[in-house]
Parts: sequence; structure tokens; C-alpha cells
Amino acid sequence: MATSTEKSFILAVDLGTSGPKVALVSTRGQLIASEFEPTPVILLPGGGAEQEPEVWWQAITTAAKRLLARGLVAPTQVRAVCCTSQWSGTVAVDKRGQALGNAIIWMDSRGAPYIRKVTSGLVSVEGYGLSSLARWLRVTGGIPGHSGKDSIGHVLYIKYEEPERFAATHMFLEPKDYLNARLTGKFAAGYDSIALHWVTDNRDLSRVDYHPALLKRVGVPRSKLPDLLPATAILGPLLPEVATELGLGTDVQVVMGTPDVQSAAIGSGAVRDFETHLYVGTSSWMTCHVPYKKTDLMRSMASLPSALPGRYFIANEQESAGKCLSFLRDQVFFDNDELGTGDAPDDVFARFDRLAESVAPGSGGVIFMPWLYGERTPIEDPDVRGGFFNLSLSTTRAQMVRAVMEGVAYNTRWLMQSVEGFTGKRCEPIRFIGGGARSQVWCQIYADILDREILQVSESINTNVLGAGILGAMALGELALDEVHACVEVSQRYTPRAKFRAMYDEQSAVFTELYQKNRKFFRRLAKHHRA
Repeated sequence: MATSTEKSFILAVDLGTSGPKVALVSTRGQLIASEFEPTPVILLPGGGAEQEPEVWWQAITTAAKRLLARGLVAPTQVRAVCCTSQWSGTVAVDKRGQALGNAIIWMDSRGAPYIRKVTSGLVSVEGYGLSSLARWLRVTGGIPGHSGKDSIGHVLYIKYEEPERFAATHMFLEPKDYLNARLTGKFAAGYDSIALHWVTDNRDLSRVDYHPALLKRVGVPRSKLPDLLPATAILGPLLPEVATELGLGTDVQVVMGTPDVQSAAIGSGAVRDFETHLYVGTSSWMTCHVPYKKTDLMRSMASLPSALPGRYFIANEQESAGKCLSFLRDQVFFDNDELGTGDAPDDVFARFDRLAESVAPGSGGVIFMPWLYGERTPIEDPDVRGGFFNLSLSTTRAQMVRAVMEGVAYNTRWLMQSVEGFTGKRCEPIRFIGGGARSQVWCQIYADILDREILQVSESINTNVLGAGILGAMALGELALDEVHACVEVSQRYTPRAKFRAMYDEQSAVFTELYQKNRKFFRRLAKHHRA
């Protein structure tokens, strides 16, 4: 709860894939309370993944009003709103900021053919035209991924598959920037949020701007993209009707905010260069801030503009992490079809923890491959899929649960090796955040498989929204960057257990070999069964 000396607060909004969380964060970086409201994902044939922007907005206002109605702070004490959200999404809006159809979200790969076309060339490297590759890397620090899941892939999908919507679009906005437009009536994107359009010159972080040649290359008019501002900029006050709906003053300011990867870094407390954090939610990433622009094309990683002024961070993402446990719950253990066992109990993940802890590390040699929706890093492959390897008649459900947790961690180890190669530094200790970090057994699994000390952040499921609140306080001048580290508490430390190192080294090696030896089969199957 807030102390008597804390008089000002940020209303922080985190629009995650599973729904928005709205929180009150003091301008000294203390999380007061939060509310959550779920939103569904619409999966479509051919790799489509969408959500309804109006459902987002209704969920946010519902959660915000429920939070403010708790009376923890007076409405007059709320000085600003700051949003963070899922990244690499696209909302096409009209001149009033109203969405023209569903948002295309980060999981959607339908733009892949158009990305391959605009990045091709006579002489190619890793499927990219040499001249295109050189220009993109020099200017942006990266290049559109062939998976089609970057924001520019979504825009091109709309351009070629839905030309009427493209023509009617006034602006293409990232989810976070769409929320800001609803809050203020103003169209703008952050230096950081626009990065996955791959059309901005990121060489000077004090003045990121669109690059005319890259806009021409992808065929998207500058007029359909918003003006750019730093993440700490003040966009303006709440619209009067929004202020009235939320019960806040019309003088409440809206901070530009940042996507979830960047807000998580701030909320984890890992704000110094090379301090590493690991996030496990629906998806997963391992990242840190770095003082330079660099690209690793082979591993689909680049340093992109951070929410912190003048700083870069390493961008990477594993597509399926905590989602693998949800899949196990919904499609394997509990189901409502005619052979199913009905709805899962409310404490299902606590039961999974107990099952995983009841069996020996290594899961009896069972290895789970977590690529349930393709993969981005450390390999970019939309065709790869998951599964259990080395099952036997003696395999138990407990071993399957633990194998899922270990499989996600094996993938993270593979990614960590790429991150350490990128920075030239050892990732340790690693701050662990997200829903996965609530599991003590998963914390220990990560420590053992990564062979690194894991720091379990106390507010592990609130780091994104806490990061947005801290960023808002920084934008108001109430909190300095060097004070952020002290705002974030660590609840427990997990050290690697040497007795399991050899076994996990062997199974990690088998894990990566399973991909290398089977990638051609994934491609063959995808021709007939892409989903």
C-alpha cells in the first residue's frame, strides 16, 4: 500500500496477449494494486492471429474503473497514464482513431510471402538480397524477418490481401500507440515501438526518423505512419470524454510509453548495460541493454532503440513458453470434448509444479520441443512444431509436465548462448520475471539448465505494468534512472546444482540436434498442415 509521503501516482496499463492489466504505481516506483481483464485471441487458417481492438478498450476501461473504485488513492492524485503492450502488432485506424477491423498481432505470419519479396535480390545471404541486406542493417540495425510476424509484414498483408482496408487506413499503429490515440486523440509512435516496421534510421537515438529509401522499398506511404517521439515524451492530456469515463481529471497527462519487452526490462530492475533479464509468459525472451547498435542475422537478433533515452537493447523472442503449459492443460490433461475430463481446476499450475517436483531432473530422458507456433529466435522458422521425444510406456504424467518446463528452458539455453555471443559477456545473474517466475520449481530448473544464478523478482507477474509506471514517473521527472534498481525487489536466489550439470548438458545438446536433424521434416509437413 502507498505510504503517507507518496502523493502522486501513475495509472499504468499493460495490454498483454491474454488481456490488459491496469495498475496504480507511485511516482517513487511502488506498485500499489492492479486489476486484470481477459481478452481472447482469434486464430485463423494460414497463420493468422488477431484480436478485437474494441474488446481491448472495453477491458482496459473495465479494469481501470474497478481499480480506481477500490479507493486506494484519490483520483486527483493520478498525474499520468502510461501504456505498455504486446509488440509487433498492427491496428489500421481511420482519421478518428477507430479501428478498421481486427488488430493483427505478433503471432500472425500471413505477411511472410510479401516480406520475402521486398527483401529478395539476385545475390542473397540467408535468403536476403545482398544490397537490401546491407542497407537495412546499416540504417535500422536489422531487417524484416522472413516469418512475416514483424509489424511491416502485417501492413503488407493488408496492402495486398485487403486492399480496400489499406486504402481506407489513415494510420497503421502498434497496439500501444493505438491505445494512446484512444486516450488523447493524437497519432504518434515511439522510437522504440516503431522499430519492427524496419523503416526507421536508428543510427542516432536522439532523432530516430523514417528512411525514405526503406519506405519506398516496402511500398508503404509515409502518410500512413505516425510521427515519432521518444518513450518518455508527454503526448498530451486525456480526452475529456475518456477522463470522464475513468473518473480522472482532464489535466492527467499521457506518456508515450513503450512495448512490453522494453517495459519488462525496466520493471525487472535490469537497467544497467548488460544486466540480463529473462521473461516467461505466453512467449519468452532474454535480453539486456547494450551501448551499441549491432545485428546477428544468423540468430535473428539485433540491438534496437530502448525505452531509455540513448540506449539500445537486444531484441529476441521465443514464440511459445508459458503457452506450452497452457497447451498441456487445455489439450492434454483437461478438455470438454466427449472424451475430456472437464474444466481444469483453478490451482492447475500449482499442481503442475508439484508433479514436476515429484520426479527427478531430466524427466526420465523425455524431451519436449516447445515450438508450438513456429519460432523466431535463436532460429527463425515458421514451419517448426513441437512435441515430446523419447516417450515410453513407463513415462508418467509428472515426467511430461517436467519435460515441458525443461524443454522451454532448453530453448532458453540455446538463446542465451546467442545472447552471450552477441554481447561477449556472461549472462549472470539473470533476473527472472513473468508468470513463469512464480514457479519455484521452474526457477530451479532454469538455474540448473542455464548453469546461471537466477534471481526471482518479487513482482514477477507485474513487471511490465511496473515498468510502465516507472517510465511514467521518469517522464514526469519524479524518478531518476539510477533510482530504478532500488525500486525492484528480489524474493529468492537460485543457484545451479552441479550434480545435474552433465545430464542437462547432454540433454540440451540432444534438444538442439532434434531441430537440426528434423527441420526438413517440419518443412515437408507444413506444406499440407500449416496452422
